[in-house]
Amino acid sequence: MKLKNSVAVLAAVALLAAGCGRDGSGTEETTDGTATQAVSGDFGDLKNLCQAGDAKSRSAQGVDTEIKLGVFTDVGFTKKTEFVDAAEVFSKWCNEAGGINGRKLVPNTRDAKFMEVRQRMIESCRDDFFIVGGGSGLDGLGVKDRLSCLLPAFPAQASQMQNTGSDLQIETVAGGAFYSPYAGYYTWLLKEGHPGSAKDVGLISGDSPVTKVLEGQTKEMIQAAGGTISYNELYPAQGVSDWTPYAQAIKSKGVKGLIFLGDFNSLSKLEQVLTSIDHKLDWIDANSNSYGPAFLQLAGPAIAGQNNLADLGGVHPLEDAANNPATQQVVDLFKKYAPDKPVTLQVVRAFVAWTLFAKSAASCGDDLTRKCVFEAAQEETAWTGGGLQAPLDLSQPDAPAKCFNIVQATPGGWKPADFKPDTGAYRCDAPAYKFKGDYGKPMTLADVGKSMSDFK
Repeated sequence: MKLKNSVAVLAAVALLAAGCGRDGSGTEETTDGTATQAVSGDFGDLKNLCQAGDAKSRSAQGVDTEIKLGVFTDVGFTKKTEFVDAAEVFSKWCNEAGGINGRKLVPNTRDAKFMEVRQRMIESCRDDFFIVGGGSGLDGLGVKDRLSCLLPAFPAQASQMQNTGSDLQIETVAGGAFYSPYAGYYTWLLKEGHPGSAKDVGLISGDSPVTKVLEGQTKEMIQAAGGTISYNELYPAQGVSDWTPYAQAIKSKGVKGLIFLGDFNSLSKLEQVLTSIDHKLDWIDANSNSYGPAFLQLAGPAIAGQNNLADLGGVHPLEDAANNPATQQVVDLFKKYAPDKPVTLQVVRAFVAWTLFAKSAASCGDDLTRKCVFEAAQEETAWTGGGLQAPLDLSQPDAPAKCFNIVQATPGGWKPADFKPDTGAYRCDAPAYKFKGDYGKPMTLADVGKSMSDFK
């Protein structure tokens, strides 16, 4: 499941239950005159991303010798610190390398605690220059305030339709608001990977209003890919004490492929029951929330008994970091600046957004304005975050995802599935599917009585 939607599902279910040279390296002198190696400002294939300079004019709100940036999160509710960790690690590294033309990055954590999005957005509107590298499950609640105060954002993810593809926002996750981000994944599943499962697809969702849009879009996409939903069920958002009735229904219906729109803790329990009643499906879409060691530990022996898959949406897999310099750099930076924190898919997504901000802001020099940064980012037609993901054209905000990559859960950890990648770690022949159903629309500047002429 694409990150921009999956955290909203998880939260809803849980709720209702120093300087550097031009080449990016160099030396500096300490106060006693001895030379030490400066921190490189290169990230992946992005040269001199962070560097020293003398930019210091008060060119915009939140800009002086520092740059204040809002980082949205639901950490007070979910207890997941990935976006805060990523902001801390990136800013520490970038500042040590000189910052953005000498200005230091100051990330301000905006903890929405799931339900306090508007309160945190009002605070961000008051203090921050930009919103970068975060996300909140109910982010739709803050769009009107963000647009009203003309606050731009480069989020790590967007969740609700009001926010996904909204104005003054550039998303670094593949797939526009009106296109299915899973067209490549589901088409592969039903036509190549497991064609025998096409007529027997099951769909289980947590019973919450937040999941309604995602559930409808999933049904439409499965049908468009040639599949049939033969079993569709909701489970109480507060949780299920016994998954046996669900497992038995899945078996009796002959479900061969299962899509689970919910939290991986619940999925692990369901799979344990499915395995105990000897029903192995051809595949289970465990969604990218499950991507990590926690799900494998929770599911236990069921990992060997079921075929769990997840679409990473064109993000290079963490297990293969040694073969991808940018991914390995994230791992190394965490070892240096946050050794007790895990590197997750959400962390990588956040770094893709942070690198976009850093490059765009650096191009503006001393005259650092919101408009300059935003327009610079829009010129990126093959953005990879330094090599963290497949190329993405940021000049086209509503465009179908072209690349995808699938991983499989095994007792030995996650590994790439046999999905026949054609461009490095990715497969970039995903069909474009534009939704026909009405699932709402992203909010615009016009909705709040503003226009781009107001944006400075």
